[in-house]
Formats: sequence, structure tokens, C-alpha cells
Amino acid sequence: MKRNWRTEVIQLLPIVLMFIVVALAWPYASEHIPVHWNMQGEVDRYGGKFEGLLLLPLIALGLNQLLLVLPLFDPGKENYRSFLRAYNLIRLTITLFLGALFTVSVLSAVGYRVNMSLVVGLAMGLLFIVLGNVMGKIRPNWFVGVRTPWTLSSKLSWTKTHRLAGWLFIVMGLASIGWAISQSAWAFGGMLAVDIACVIGLVVYSYLVYRKDPARMSPADTRPVTE
Repeated sequence: MKRNWRTEVIQLLPIVLMFIVVALAWPYASEHIPVHWNMQGEVDRYGGKFEGLLLLPLIALGLNQLLLVLPLFDPGKENYRSFLRAYNLIRLTITLFLGALFTVSVLSAVGYRVNMSLVVGLAMGLLFIVLGNVMGKIRPNWFVGVRTPWTLSSKLSWTKTHRLAGWLFIVMGLASIGWAISQSAWAFGGMLAVDIACVIGLVVYSYLVYRKDPARMSPADTRPVTE
């Protein structure tokens, strides 16, 4: 997969901005920074400056670069050409999601009170919605998408499962936004129930489509060995 430097500049810009913010906020941050919040958005654990300021930018950088090189090791790497734009959007959206969490952490580190549950719920909802909009464009590969034994053994199962995943991810995103807005325990439970049901539904659906596909195949090294 050929690297587009213009695309990579766009990918790295939010991460660079995070590190710049770290440098600016470091002198003003407390030695005890909020690093974890409970379901009600209340701080329940504090950490040092490294964990509170630097950890998320480092995770964002590492994850972004990991997603950059993973296709090079994928047996289906040629397929990435057909969904490269969607793949790059996934990389950027994950970075922006971490950037949103980082912004809240920095504001908390310098003394502002922010409703973390609201931000996390909204950010997670938008993440799922964006992923839902690109799911149907992802082509068979070993690292990205709904990878069950049956989607990896049937192109029909892969295609139909990812089309369904697009809609279900949007549903999961809306459930997350609903929890963020309501901030209630029942909404949180409802969001978890929706997420679990969607995941189980995708696994079962991928199997049912696989069973009906006359062109299904056995994954590598699972066919009977003939001596």
C-alpha cells in the first residue's frame, strides 16, 4: 500500500497538536491529575503528569502508526487499495476520539471541571456512527472489520455482515449518545444491552450467511490433511 504523504500529514496533525498542548499545559498542571472517572462522571482516581497528560498522545501516536503498517503484513493487503479512503478515515476518527478524551483530561489537569461521561458518551457515539458509515466499504482482510471465522471463509458472509454492521454500528452510536445526554443508570444499561445484542447478532448472522454460501471455503490450514 503506497503511502500518501499529504494523507499522513492530516493523520499526524491532531497528534502533533496534542503534544504541543502537553508542552503548554505541563507547567500549570497539578502533580495529581484526574485520570479516571466513574459512571456518574466523578473522578475516582488521580495520577501523575505522565499518565494525565502524555499517555493519551502517546497511545494515539502508537495506534495511528500501528494501523499504518498493519496492511503491510496482511495476506490480503492488495484489498486495502479498494477501501483505502475508508481505512484512512477510520485511522483519523480513532485519533480524533482519543483527542477528545485528551482535551477533557487536559482541562481537568489545569483545574476545569468537565463532565467526562458526557464527553465520552458523545465521542463514542460519533465514533460508532462514522465507523458505521464506512463498514460496508471494507473489503476482506485480516485486521479491520467484523472478522469471524465465517466472514473470513466466505466473501458473501463478509459483504452481507459488513452491510448489516454499518446499520448496527449507527444504532450503537445513537445508544451511546442517548446515554451521554440522559446520564442515567438505565440508559447506561440500555446502551450495554444494545451493544451486546448487536455484537452477538453480527456473529450469528455471519454464520447463517456462511452456511448458505455455496462458494464458502475453509480457512488456511484447517482443511483435512491428506497423507
